[in-house]
Amino acid sequence: MEDMQKILTKKSKRTKMEQRGKILSFLCIAIIVMVVVSIFYFVASKGLATFFVDHVKLSDFLFGTQWNPSQVGIDGKPMVGALPMILGSFIVTLLSAIVATPFAIGAAVFMVEISPEKGEKILQPVIELLVGIPSVVYGFIGLTVIVPAIRSIFGGTGFGILAGTFVLFVMILPTVTTMTVDALKAVPRYYREASLALGATRWQTIYKVVLRAAVPGILTSVVFGMARAFGEALAIQMVIGNAVLMPNSLVSPAATLTSILTMGIGNTVMGTLENNVLWSLALILLLMSLLFNILIRWIGKKGELK
Repeated sequence: MEDMQKILTKKSKRTKMEQRGKILSFLCIAIIVMVVVSIFYFVASKGLATFFVDHVKLSDFLFGTQWNPSQVGIDGKPMVGALPMILGSFIVTLLSAIVATPFAIGAAVFMVEISPEKGEKILQPVIELLVGIPSVVYGFIGLTVIVPAIRSIFGGTGFGILAGTFVLFVMILPTVTTMTVDALKAVPRYYREASLALGATRWQTIYKVVLRAAVPGILTSVVFGMARAFGEALAIQMVIGNAVLMPNSLVSPAATLTSILTMGIGNTVMGTLENNVLWSLALILLLMSLLFNILIRWIGKKGELK
């Protein structure tokens, strides 16, 4: 009787493998969470040192317009105003998203609604190729093609927000297009059939039904593209001019958070004010990425509710 009870209560091989799989999955998830928390803690501890160790006012940092951490201004305060870089990052991100969105929607509509076969054979390989191109190549193309073109048309040096916008537009276009294609494919087929059955034309169906039903997915793709553009460093550094000045023109040199970070982080000593303020810029980037992710989840939930 006892032997029979042991046999019945003994765990099978499949049960043991399932338990091992659960433990392994839990460990992997725990490691990922620990890495993310560690990154946030490390960047936050370094970035907040500007305010708690060096006693820089948050308002002076966020709204100041003078950037030269190694020097002191006339008022006796360090020149650590990050507003020019913050505005530069937001302006070039918004402009690149505005330019990329119509092209992405047009390409996605062609690939899904108008000519799926040609879209799959022609556009899909092109988009995949654009995704695989390194950012430094985009930067070189912008440096040798876009900057001289802007210089010849508008004058000046050619470096600035406009050059950065065109470079980032090409960089985020594959991301926005691919996600928009997925959003259009997710629209149920019976939406199209019902619209056509009611007498709507093909273009009316696309505009009035398909695109409107895919709005949450399209907005998500645009936000993803903006997050990609906001965090880009090397390509934008090569074409924007890296002048820490308040943006007053699209064709005048400017700077972004990432361009100043990549230029200065290797030329400072850990623990100094010059190094701490760069970590503060990195903290802003990290918080912005978190904000983009929250916005994406919010848009996704709104889409589910509809």
